[in-house]
Amino acid sequence: MMKTKDFWYDLPKELIAQTPIEPRDTSRTLIYDRKSGSVEHKHFYDICDYLRAGDVLVINTTKVIPARIFATRLPRTDKTVEGNTEVLLLKRKEYDVWECITKPAKKLKIGSKLDFGKMQGEVVGFGEEGIRFVKFIFDGVFENLLEEIGNMPLPPYITEKLQDKSRYQTVYCNIDGSAAAPTAGLHFTPQLLDKLIKQGVQIAKVLLHVGLGTFRPVKETDILKHKMHSEYFEIDDYNAQLINSALKDGRRVICVGTTSVRVVESAAGDDGLIKPTKGETNIFIYPGYEFKVVKGLITNFHLPESTLIMLVSAFIGREKTLEIYNEAVKEKYRFFSFGDAMMIL
Repeated sequence: MMKTKDFWYDLPKELIAQTPIEPRDTSRTLIYDRKSGSVEHKHFYDICDYLRAGDVLVINTTKVIPARIFATRLPRTDKTVEGNTEVLLLKRKEYDVWECITKPAKKLKIGSKLDFGKMQGEVVGFGEEGIRFVKFIFDGVFENLLEEIGNMPLPPYITEKLQDKSRYQTVYCNIDGSAAAPTAGLHFTPQLLDKLIKQGVQIAKVLLHVGLGTFRPVKETDILKHKMHSEYFEIDDYNAQLINSALKDGRRVICVGTTSVRVVESAAGDDGLIKPTKGETNIFIYPGYEFKVVKGLITNFHLPESTLIMLVSAFIGREKTLEIYNEAVKEKYRFFSFGDAMMIL
């Protein structure tokens, strides 16, 4: 049995990054070479020295929506008292119905009414593990109203207020839909991307809207019993062919972030090639998984016992992952969403 506790490491609270570093590409970056076993301590702008012409860098172009909204819970005929409710939008199910996490969840029954000020809501269904389906009633464009009343859905371990909303977005995001940022991409600047392109690195664009599947904690003792929540993804023909050409030529495909990994591995057929596709994926990558596409990975340092550290462990081994994480702790790297990066080649 592969136990969740096998992916635990000790992290001092002061190493959890509370604010993004400026400029983006000055974050520290641990470089791990799988062939030689060497570990180097660099800065993110140094990745140009490790990427070469012909490499394909896979990026996730999803954009975080201001998905955290607050409502007044209206009294109901069954004498339920009014109160305040926090709603996190996870996934759009219909034009006006969203899958949501709500706090407090137990007080929201089917038929519960919510007042968001600029719009209203009604609970119309239940999902697994406290999920609520909320139907929104509004005049105008939902996205515009959400921009007015919504807050960036920062993780609970970030307690400082974000001064600039754009710092929880990648510089290349362009498709609304995520409830959390694909944080490995936060380190890139337009200038760094231009430099990489000029040296012959190709950029493949994919999409995965980050939702509950990416950040839901593993509560099962046996990780094989953990069920991933599905998330929407897509990859078009142009970008599939870009990646397939590299694979056929023996060139490296390097994913920026675990979400990009999950896209290309979900879209890969038995022949190891990418098929243009769109839909839902609940792929869970943990040690023992055989990668079809990914040859390199740029990622942040993830929470203990999370599916994300399990994915990294699948790529380089659990013991090596924990060894590297412990070295990062010793070297006082910054951890999690606004933290430093790791490049595995």
